[in-house]
Amino acid sequence: MKLFLLSCIITLSFAQDINPRKFPPNFLLGVANAATQIEGGWNEDGKSESIWDHFAHNFPEKIADKSNADIACDSYHKYKEDVALIKAMGLNHYRLSIAWTRVLPTGRTDNVNEAGVQYYKNVFKELRDNGIIPMVTLYHWDLPQILQEEMGGFMNESIADLFGDYARFCFETFGEDAKWWVTINEPKQVCQVGYGAGRYAPGIKSNGVGDYVCAKNLLLAHARAWHIYDEEFREKNQGKVAIVVDGSWAEPGSDNEADKAASERALHFGVGLYGNPVFNGDWPELVKQRVAERSKLEGFSESRLPAFTDEQIKYINGTSDYLALNHYSTMMASDSEAPIGQPSFDNDISARSWAKPEWTPTSQWWFYDLPWGLRKFLNWLKNTYNNPEIVITENGYVDNDDTLEDDRRIHYLRGYLSACLDAIYEDKVNLIGYTAWSIMDDWEWTGGYSSFLGMYKIDFKDPDIPRIKRKSAGYFTTIAHNRCLIDLDKCIE
Repeated sequence: MKLFLLSCIITLSFAQDINPRKFPPNFLLGVANAATQIEGGWNEDGKSESIWDHFAHNFPEKIADKSNADIACDSYHKYKEDVALIKAMGLNHYRLSIAWTRVLPTGRTDNVNEAGVQYYKNVFKELRDNGIIPMVTLYHWDLPQILQEEMGGFMNESIADLFGDYARFCFETFGEDAKWWVTINEPKQVCQVGYGAGRYAPGIKSNGVGDYVCAKNLLLAHARAWHIYDEEFREKNQGKVAIVVDGSWAEPGSDNEADKAASERALHFGVGLYGNPVFNGDWPELVKQRVAERSKLEGFSESRLPAFTDEQIKYINGTSDYLALNHYSTMMASDSEAPIGQPSFDNDISARSWAKPEWTPTSQWWFYDLPWGLRKFLNWLKNTYNNPEIVITENGYVDNDDTLEDDRRIHYLRGYLSACLDAIYEDKVNLIGYTAWSIMDDWEWTGGYSSFLGMYKIDFKDPDIPRIKRKSAGYFTTIAHNRCLIDLDKCIE
């Protein structure tokens, strides 16, 4: 009897942690993926090589299982099957990306690949015919390799005009198909990991220098695309354009002021570096001061963080119609003053990132199921950026276990969606949509095919590359149908 009572108490306690409110009537629920990770057909029908094609082909040792995305989920041929899954789940929207290399193989608008254009036209028609809203990302890391070789990619300030031309082409070509646009996905990963640490394509190692140059050029590229839409397409197409910011919540490691300051540094370097210029104008002040001080001590004649001109600050400020957020987990942040020496993005932050021993680990060192971190993050964004409309454009559970009985993924989704409801109803955060990553397993960049995030399992060893339903797909379908996280008869309007 005591065991039974204890079981009941635990069950009730868990249930009470889940918000019983229904999602607002117009709240968007959807799933996401990206071209490189699912399409395959890497050189088919005129598509050119991207920096990630080049990276995986030439440096397989940098990929966990030495794989590549040549075939991936074969969505280039199986997109109708993918759309059917989304339709069957009853979801509102699908976040996908256009491969720059598939529509403009040279990266420039004087060489249009009609086969690539038709592919995306077909995808958009399939979505439209099934009542699914496309949320379209212009750049999900797949820069044409030729632009990297000819001009250095995002290290060259002329990338802003080239990206603007590409964006205009997409707005002209697909403007009737899509109203929700994302310019660039996760700029921190593009710049700090791709052009600083060198772990991601294009593999440039210029830590604490090149990553900041990339950040400035990338923000100018984003702003160029936003202004093109605003001036040339908004009146006709009535869409919205945003840039994605991504990050883990940085919880102060203690109540002392040094750890609280470390938490703020981690957030402003990780998120504010891209969010602040767009929503408030200019780099975050503490980022500017800190990089300038450390640069001087390191013997630089000027800050490693390139300054914006007054004109550029004005040009970038206000260039996001909503805040697109990718968030997966939370880490603790403690002050850890780094010695002066080699330039380093992490040393500029000087915050030790760590996990509490009681947190349940997964297959990824940085990943923990802590939904309270999302709620805190949403409130920080609300307060820091003047309560913008927020769409969560990625959130999901990662593991190296490809089981179909993925109860841990269900637990994660339930908790994080409950945190969303808490933020909406208790904290008055202007959150209008949630996008789960992912509809299906995919090629996870340097994780290859060894990390699983899909609500549908992909059997990559089967030549037919079947989509196999996991338990979480059924759970998410029920959420979409009921618009609630608990039994329908117990939901609160």
